[in-house]
Amino acid sequence: MTAAPASNTYPLWHPFADMHAVKQQQLSIVRGDDVWVWDSDGNRYFDGTASLWYSNVGHGRSEIVQAITKQLKELEAYHCFGDFVNEPALRLAGQLAERAPIRGGKVFFTSGGGDSIESAAKIIRAYFDAVGQPERTVLIHRQHSYHGTHGFGTALAGMPANRFGGPYIRDVVEVPAFDAAALEETILEVGADRTAAFFCEPVIGSGGVLAPPPNYIAEAHAVCRRHGVIFVADGVICAFGRLGTWFGIERFGVEPDIITFAKGVTSGYQPLGGLIVSPRIAAPFWDEPGRVLRHGQTYAGHPAACAAGIANLDIYEREGLLERSMKMEGVLAEALQTVVDHPLVDHARAGTGFLGALELDAELLAGTPGLPAMIAHAVRRHGALIRPMISALGFSPPLTATEQQLDFVVEGVRAGLDEVNAALH
Repeated sequence: MTAAPASNTYPLWHPFADMHAVKQQQLSIVRGDDVWVWDSDGNRYFDGTASLWYSNVGHGRSEIVQAITKQLKELEAYHCFGDFVNEPALRLAGQLAERAPIRGGKVFFTSGGGDSIESAAKIIRAYFDAVGQPERTVLIHRQHSYHGTHGFGTALAGMPANRFGGPYIRDVVEVPAFDAAALEETILEVGADRTAAFFCEPVIGSGGVLAPPPNYIAEAHAVCRRHGVIFVADGVICAFGRLGTWFGIERFGVEPDIITFAKGVTSGYQPLGGLIVSPRIAAPFWDEPGRVLRHGQTYAGHPAACAAGIANLDIYEREGLLERSMKMEGVLAEALQTVVDHPLVDHARAGTGFLGALELDAELLAGTPGLPAMIAHAVRRHGALIRPMISALGFSPPLTATEQQLDFVVEGVRAGLDEVNAALH
């Protein structure tokens, strides 16, 4: 841990942080190699969360660094507004479109996941306006959902703590997380002629690592089809191998209208996000002369970021990381089950994708709301980084992690749980 020389001079405001505590002491990560990272004091940690769900191919990949460096030397940056383009953006867009479960999809690049949600919402409303249905503005999201922290993302938050300062955006409705019948009832209540889109994480990530029950995704997709509602698959966490497929949603056998992505597209080596948009939704902007979507981010299609994405996709292919993720999801599920007997743990959630969570005891949480953070800090002292959630501990290792490394994490988790349990009692 790195202590600041004086708390009142610490300059950096961290996202999602209690700065009153953070300004006193920080964990400074200075180096990474595959599944491991080191702090400024030389301590090594297993990166049990792939940083923020994104270091899918692991840290320190020289081929991605070399691709970025080569591109920076040739053309460090140039925009893609209007008729401008660069070769890496065009090439990566083609590779993503080829892999996407949306046939003939168009790729709209952004700078990250929150930008992608913002772009999707604006494109959806612009689409309905273009086809003569401007009254279709209502956006539906699910309980426990997380869709970033921009204006639309905050409005679409199914985690109440993340909705502060809102509502930001009007015409946003929440439905139960796993009830397709309730989704249809809501559409009928709001009016199908007013409902624009349904935002759906294939597996809810930051909201607790909540996998859908059998057939839910297909049933919700069918509801949207019946009522002409655009189905948005939020793949920011779930895509690029986290669920064992390119975009996550393929696992559930449906073809969405829009896919949002970020994180694993470059494994975090450069900031990049985007959308895959179906030909139907793109048509008014591609087929009608003079119709301009007046939206986009300065660094959308950034050539160095796209070069990182191309090199990153090569690693997925060459090392079979999607297939590896599908195999390792069962290993992670079994590993987490070995600690469900602990008095601080209620149950484990895992088995759909290479991610999981340990839900903590509800009674203990009620008395100690900060329990997840306490345990995560204790586990850190035993050499592993895991993610504290509202009521759970989250896991999403790099896709390169081995069975032995997962055993190491579980040992650290149990030791951390024991340490906190002893302190509580």
